[in-house]
Amino acid sequence: MRPHPCHRTLYAAALTAVVGVLSAGCGNAGEMLSAGPTPTATGPVRLWPGLPPVTAPPYDYGETNTARIPGITVPGSGVRGLDPVAVVKAEAIEHPELYNGPAGFFGETIEEFDRCGSASDTCPVLMPYYRDLTGDGAEELILAIKLPEQLTAVRVYSPDKPSGALTRIMSTADQLVRVELAGRDIVLRSVSAGIPGYEYRTAWSWEARNGAMLPTRDEIIRVKPTASPTAPGASRPVPEPR
Repeated sequence: MRPHPCHRTLYAAALTAVVGVLSAGCGNAGEMLSAGPTPTATGPVRLWPGLPPVTAPPYDYGETNTARIPGITVPGSGVRGLDPVAVVKAEAIEHPELYNGPAGFFGETIEEFDRCGSASDTCPVLMPYYRDLTGDGAEELILAIKLPEQLTAVRVYSPDKPSGALTRIMSTADQLVRVELAGRDIVLRSVSAGIPGYEYRTAWSWEARNGAMLPTRDEIIRVKPTASPTAPGASRPVPEPR
């Protein structure tokens, strides 16, 4: 709401009187100094405005693909009462395309599920994490599964309180170097094969309209080597201060 012109005039007169009193009492102390010329603000300029509209995206990466996990019922205590390995195995049986690559490329991963829970450390399902990512007050189950070729799959499962059903709301895999939780976002950092010294950083956020976690921010960041504490003289990339 704009101020009335009379109000602006009175405010300017009062401000002038105050400045006069301060100037008389303190000389030039506290005098406002110029910071130099202010650059002209420029807005975005649209290039090639005659480009034809796109009727459909050329590729579907499956960001919004969700799925109910069969045979899994979320207890009253929430997703912390679930067996993470049982969740992954149930999904692998119902949706083998998520783990079974061309010519059974990930078949070895499915076989390793049966060894989880024993003394062996070959279980591909890593330690679970829990966080309310959707903002509904209930925690989601966040899992990572080690796959061949140095790939790591990240899955997020959300409970439905009334029915007790479990729904996968995020599914992706990459050569990850770090996974972080930032508020209600999951931030994935992966290697850049074509740009040495850089990493990809993607933030996945809950999008209620699609009922899924979506990659809402994607950027390339520069990393610099630093000495590794376990190998003197060796180095590993770390993010530069931002």
